[in-house]
Amino acid sequence: MATKIYIDAGHNPVNPNAGAEAHGYREQDITYEVAQRLAALLRTAGYEVRLSRPTPETQLGTSNATSLAYRVNDANTWGADYFISLHTNASTIPTAGGSEALVYSMSSPAAGLAADILTGLTEATGFSNRGVVARPGLYVLRRTRMPAVLVEMGFITNEEEANLMANNPELIARGIFNGISRSIAP
Repeated sequence: MATKIYIDAGHNPVNPNAGAEAHGYREQDITYEVAQRLAALLRTAGYEVRLSRPTPETQLGTSNATSLAYRVNDANTWGADYFISLHTNASTIPTAGGSEALVYSMSSPAAGLAADILTGLTEATGFSNRGVVARPGLYVLRRTRMPAVLVEMGFITNEEEANLMANNPELIARGIFNGISRSIAP
């Protein structure tokens, strides 16, 4: 049986739970485009994939809490083996940059997967690797029943990174895919 990977395109197309905006780009649009391409790569390689937002208009929940709960409950009910949530980072410092990954615990199997995803992203994009960080308070990491990784692909507030994420989502997806492939067999 194929490995089941749940790909969460972070945030909703509109509030509640819309994402960050900078340089004319919206986080929820970038995460959707990367998620679509990542899903295609994973399916071609033999993984079974489910997307939290199968269309750009898919709106999950009526509040931040119900939006997050929908994603987690959908992955748990489906019986995903792994949960990957895609996001862009933001900072008041316009030069802040790089990719990082958040996990529930550094002793979780998700930590190794997160490190591999960051390596794949860094190799594909040249973004700096900000490392893996434990964030047990995040709902999507705390409430999933499977290893979960929240990937901050790059900074939307960094013009160079925002342009690359928005204009070359295939490259971002390929980097994440390469990292997943290092850790998880189809």
